[in-house]
Amino acid sequence: MDRRDNDTRRLLDEIEAHCRRTATAESTFGRQAVNDGKLVARLRAGKSVTLRTLERVRTYMRASAAALPSAAETPVSGAAVVAARGTGAGPVRFYDSRQRYLAFVNACNEKPLIARRAARELQYVYPSPPALRVFDAGMGDATVLTLLMRELHRRFPVVPLVVTAKELSPEDVRLALEKMPDRFLEHPATVLIVTNLNYTEAPRLMLRDARDAAALNWHEVRLAGSSTGDYAEQIEALEPLLAEGWRTRLSPLSGNPVYERPSVLVLYRDDQRFLLDPFLPRPGHSDGLYDFVIASQPWRARAAAVTRARNILLPLVRSLAPGGRLLAIQSYGDDAGLALVQAVWPGENPFTVRRHEIVKALKDELGRDARAYNFNVLSDAKSILRFDMHSLPPAYIDEVGTSTLFSAWNAAIYVCQIEDERLEAALASGDALAATRATLRRHRGLWFNDESFVVSRHRD
Repeated sequence: MDRRDNDTRRLLDEIEAHCRRTATAESTFGRQAVNDGKLVARLRAGKSVTLRTLERVRTYMRASAAALPSAAETPVSGAAVVAARGTGAGPVRFYDSRQRYLAFVNACNEKPLIARRAARELQYVYPSPPALRVFDAGMGDATVLTLLMRELHRRFPVVPLVVTAKELSPEDVRLALEKMPDRFLEHPATVLIVTNLNYTEAPRLMLRDARDAAALNWHEVRLAGSSTGDYAEQIEALEPLLAEGWRTRLSPLSGNPVYERPSVLVLYRDDQRFLLDPFLPRPGHSDGLYDFVIASQPWRARAAAVTRARNILLPLVRSLAPGGRLLAIQSYGDDAGLALVQAVWPGENPFTVRRHEIVKALKDELGRDARAYNFNVLSDAKSILRFDMHSLPPAYIDEVGTSTLFSAWNAAIYVCQIEDERLEAALASGDALAATRATLRRHRGLWFNDESFVVSRHRD
């Protein structure tokens, strides 16, 4: 990212923070600051501004901030927060709702479906010595990752495996590590690296700002014993470490959760130390190149294509080793879940950015370097994956009770990333459950669509 891109990103962060503080719509901000209601939308799409416009914007923000009462004098009301979120003044962190996430995972079969889709890509992966390297761009509770690691063992039973997984949530990290003892037992030559670093830092396990490197919280854990019980006990004992190393705070600029302290956790079996030593990561020493990268739902549904390409895909694609492959998966819509949401909010459709647009934006970001990669958007028949609410037997659609209706409603609003403020009104009026029942009967169940695409680096 060049200096102009950094300046644009910094300005956009400042505007978003200002809009949240003042409960101002982004379009209103643009009109009041520079008589351009589309200013923020253009910045988010990657456009830059002149120095004169930049000064006008910052002068307006300083004047507006000076006119506001202090936080101690005027508490922020719930209505102001609703107004700010409803106008798009700041990102809504829907995916931080742990209860909805877990309910969705347990009710739907998306995760196993994604793991099977990723496993199909492994037939094109040819690792180079000394190890097979995999990067998971959003580990979550590691349902997908553990299934993928099983398939990796089946295909490469004696090849050392290095898995790096990015995850910000301490609860997700805890759930993920609980799944790992059997992976270390079945595939002894495994190195698992978990980090909360951002997308530009995580592949290489190095911070962009060298001044922050001293704060890096690096822990290496050698698992002793010879059974899953031995490994599970030692992993469970890491909980205080996770509580300390995976603390988050809200960014004052973007409002998004960010790590409070950058952390890296490296786990491997102590009896494999001699074999694994050549490719164990060490602070400040990592080539950051991977044979396979999986990026499943790594962005918000309403994020612009250029935002997805620049902030997430670009650093991941640059981390591919020669011959390496990246599989990206995102929600597609055009399914029963979206039909349910549109029954309550007509015209609602967060899935307007298709894979073709994202790949085009990625090529633009890569520039001349795009010639080193293949981009395969696939046909709809090969790209689109359908998954279902598997806890909803079709034979009982007409007899579902309230708890099942709530489960189906939760799955639909989770996938569509609907804000909390809108949900409360729909539930209070009874529209939500009525629409859910009608949708289940009309579609004989609840199902969703994802779409996938692949980027691979040339071997040469």
